Amino acid sequence: MRYFTPLFFLAVFIAFHCTQPDPGAQMNSVAESYVKLVLDVGQHDADYVDAYYGPKEWQDEAKASKKSLDSLRQTGVELIKRLGEIDVSGQEEMNQLRHEYLLKQLKALVTRVEILGGKTYTFDDEARDIYDVTPPSYTEDHFKKVIDELNALLPGNGTVAQRYEQFRKTFVIPPAKLDTVFKAAIEEARRRTKQHIELPSNENFVVEYVKDKSWSGYNWYKGENNSLIQINTDLPIFIDRAVDLAAHEGYPGHHIYNVLLESNLMRGRGWIEFSVYPLFSPQSLVAEGTANYGIQVAFPGEDRITFEREVLFPLAGLDASQAGKYYQLAELASALSYAGNEAARNYLNGRINSDEAAQWLEEYALMSPERAKQRVRFIDQYRSYVINYNLGQDLVKRHIEASGGTADKPEKRWEEFKKLISSPRLASGLRK
Repeated sequence: MRYFTPLFFLAVFIAFHCTQPDPGAQMNSVAESYVKLVLDVGQHDADYVDAYYGPKEWQDEAKASKKSLDSLRQTGVELIKRLGEIDVSGQEEMNQLRHEYLLKQLKALVTRVEILGGKTYTFDDEARDIYDVTPPSYTEDHFKKVIDELNALLPGNGTVAQRYEQFRKTFVIPPAKLDTVFKAAIEEARRRTKQHIELPSNENFVVEYVKDKSWSGYNWYKGENNSLIQINTDLPIFIDRAVDLAAHEGYPGHHIYNVLLESNLMRGRGWIEFSVYPLFSPQSLVAEGTANYGIQVAFPGEDRITFEREVLFPLAGLDASQAGKYYQLAELASALSYAGNEAARNYLNGRINSDEAAQWLEEYALMSPERAKQRVRFIDQYRSYVINYNLGQDLVKRHIEASGGTADKPEKRWEEFKKLISSPRLASGLRK
């Protein structure tokens, strides 16, 4: 019998492990192809690439060679296959999350390309394949119960929607004072966020006021820790929207989400896939969910109301004597947020037309006719994306609270919030 020395076995062990493919290097290769593919899809879809701060030559290449949708779909399928062959078992959690992130982002990309090519998806199928969730469904009776509660509280005559709009009119920020009020809100949101999250010294944003958009606010992340925040002034902006927009678009919302991904993942770990943000992807559910939940993280409960009454109301020149009732009604009306999802579901599935969708939004989401039409424009443009705001917020809230970040533990809540917006975790990976 041949005798093998310990040195022999050591040499075999080293040789075996040195010839095994490195999962990190394999994912880096897929990630580069993924970024270029996202840029290619952006040539067919003006809304697709929400942010990009990678190599400029990749962007130039995508513009110079507009590839067919069929070829882009095939490339996506091939990259999914390559990812499936990469073994990340035994790797640290962040590497496993990265692998899942790339896989699901690519699957969403293939779905979006198919939609651009004319393939029909139901609302629920599209939401599942692009955003990594199956949205809940609510009956008309669910919303009627909330409407009945509001009916008992609202003064005046007319429909609940008309009376709700009439009551809220006295809380509109005068256009001439909008910039002052919004900048005060965003500076306060920034101050509160910096108490809990260390930010790069050069992080900054520019504010612009725009018109003729289907959305109320937008953060355009430019890379190098800078954002352009746009506020749509087509419709009246109510006093509570100042904090909503400041926190959602800025601190600790989209601006900080992108700053931390760039700092921690793209530059810190060299993960090039985080140099691009495809809007129609699972990433958006976490982005919108954390941006919405971040409002209550930064401005919890009565703390927010106190700030608005003591600072923002005077800046806007508004009477705060009815503020208590205003917030009571707003809290109750927030239970109607999923009415917008149902309008989108029925409209995109062909059960109702655009006028009927607007009517539903007026009746069950309590929107003015102008705001309802704007929301239908949003649905036309962004389709099932609407689920990311309310369902995203609910899933993020559950995840952070399940991780110990409950309202009575604000420091832990900030800690878990920061951890989530610094990671590749997607909806199906959130704790329930």
